[in-house]
Amino acid sequence: MTEYFLQAFIYLTAAVIAVPLANRLGLGSVLGYLIAGVVIGPIVGLVGSETNTIQHFAEFGVVMMLFLVGLELEPKMLWAMRNRLLGQGGLQVAGSVVAVMTCAIYAGYQNSVALTMGLIFSLSSTAIVLQTLSEKRLNKTHAGKNAFSVLLFQDIAVIPMLAFIPLLALPELVEKAQSAASHLSEQHEQLSLVASLPGWAYAIVLLLAIGIVVLGGHYLSRPLFRMVAESGAREISTAAALMLVIGIAALMSLVGISPALGTFLAGVVLANSEFKHELEANIGPFKGLLLGLFFITVGAGIDFSVLFASFGEIILITLCVMVIKALVLYFLALIFKIKGSDRWLFTLSLAQAGEFGFVLLSFSVQQHVIPTDIAQTLSIVVALSMFLTPGLFILFDKVIYPRFQVKTNQREQDNIDDEGTVIIAGIGRFGQVVNRFLVSNNIKTVVLDYQVSQVDTIRRINTKAYYGDATRPDLLKTAGIEEASLFVVAIDNRESSVELVKYLHHTYPKLKIVARAFDRGHGHLLKEAGADVVESETHHSALELGVSSMQLLGHTEESVLRRKLTYKRIEKEASKRLYEFWLTESEGEKFSNDFITLFMRYEERLKQAMDEDSVLHQASEEHNTPTSNNSSEHLAEKAKSETCANQ
Repeated sequence: MTEYFLQAFIYLTAAVIAVPLANRLGLGSVLGYLIAGVVIGPIVGLVGSETNTIQHFAEFGVVMMLFLVGLELEPKMLWAMRNRLLGQGGLQVAGSVVAVMTCAIYAGYQNSVALTMGLIFSLSSTAIVLQTLSEKRLNKTHAGKNAFSVLLFQDIAVIPMLAFIPLLALPELVEKAQSAASHLSEQHEQLSLVASLPGWAYAIVLLLAIGIVVLGGHYLSRPLFRMVAESGAREISTAAALMLVIGIAALMSLVGISPALGTFLAGVVLANSEFKHELEANIGPFKGLLLGLFFITVGAGIDFSVLFASFGEIILITLCVMVIKALVLYFLALIFKIKGSDRWLFTLSLAQAGEFGFVLLSFSVQQHVIPTDIAQTLSIVVALSMFLTPGLFILFDKVIYPRFQVKTNQREQDNIDDEGTVIIAGIGRFGQVVNRFLVSNNIKTVVLDYQVSQVDTIRRINTKAYYGDATRPDLLKTAGIEEASLFVVAIDNRESSVELVKYLHHTYPKLKIVARAFDRGHGHLLKEAGADVVESETHHSALELGVSSMQLLGHTEESVLRRKLTYKRIEKEASKRLYEFWLTESEGEKFSNDFITLFMRYEERLKQAMDEDSVLHQASEEHNTPTSNNSSEHLAEKAKSETCANQ
């Protein structure tokens, strides 16, 4: 028992240390797990022969992942993205399989091994790509959406691949495995419901098993989970979710089908269930932990002697795989008219092997399709390609994207033939609202933005905007800065916005400056630079949402509006005092401990003011002093007027 505790501690410690460091370096959690496995395995030697045994247990995380993938595949969503899903995803997988298989056959591999290699390398890393796109806020771009479609198709394609790979088994490997295990057959006889059945009976059992999964998932799971939910026992809800997945996996294993296929099918059946999100929440942590353990065992199982013995060959195979996939993806980008920097982002983001490659490799060895020595080499290739993926994103960020930006912005700055009372720098989501409000009140504005695409988009909705960098003094003069009364700073760059406010404050002292702040620290910098009014981009919307939340919770409109005024009064006082303290005690956007202490005092004061308001209101009700409708209307008008006023 002590040995198991020590092994569990080693694996968990490695994960806890490596994964946060990998995420901080932008490598992603999957690479963090792989690095952790490499460190505790080949490098330090803390784990050894037990790795393969643990890997079999950890593979259940893959089963859970496919169940969750199935849960996300709602028919409406699939139908809406059918063109990208089947077109881009299908062509990418087919093209990559054919290209890799052709190169492998040319390199001397057997046809079945070459085909399996094509299937393995056709898949990309869903975990790394989606996480990186999300972190860099590229998931909503045209390239990001297309990459998601391809990854989704790849995840679905894993299921038929798992069903197809056993058909490629090499006779010599099967014979060797059977002879090696013959003397252990009695002690380790595998449970099976179809081992001695004829073909027609096996087909019937197979159909019955699939029918149980489909019909049971649709009709029996709902009453079960409803009964569990009514019990109110959280742990039983988790147990029921695990019971469902484990039960389906066991059933599929008993009838000779891949457990992953059965759980994926069950996930699709339950995709429209009202308990879908509950299942995701209950299974998600187990899936993440077991998958992490699986990747650690993959890293721990990498044989460095194989890497060093065939270093040149492995590097060559890795580069060839990535180049082949990149060429296939670039060709697809041309076919589907993905243009500009999106084309390169789409190409580079998916030009690697993925975590399912490890799954297929392990499965291929178990099914006697790929020899162990070749599988070890290919496992290192998959890992190396994933290690190189962050470098591809850095290449895009630092080299490719800036060139497209320069090319896009090579257009001459617009000749500004207009002047207005207000100049607005930045016509993003924040600047648009300010501009619409002012224009609707017959206040003439001049709008500037340094993003050509943004200016063109705004012009399509009949909003006049000019392309140009608002931090350039000559452009500001052309825009009529000397005659303007107000300047709105709504650009998306923190440093540039502060520098612009400094310049405007010193060069045009009579000009009123209103600036958008990202947070409190940025707001203090803008005030120090000379802005007359600074507003947080989320402050008012968040406050209004809080007001609406209280009303939905049953508080009266009058009570909520009064508390809103109290909050704004305390917040205004706190903002002024915190800014004064920040000027003397803090540096930049960093807050000192004394500043934080002062902030917490105002939080306590706010809570005290709200409690006092509640007591006074309760006393007023006890003395039968109802608030008239006129008073309530006056309070509402006061709240609205204060919302429009500058804090």
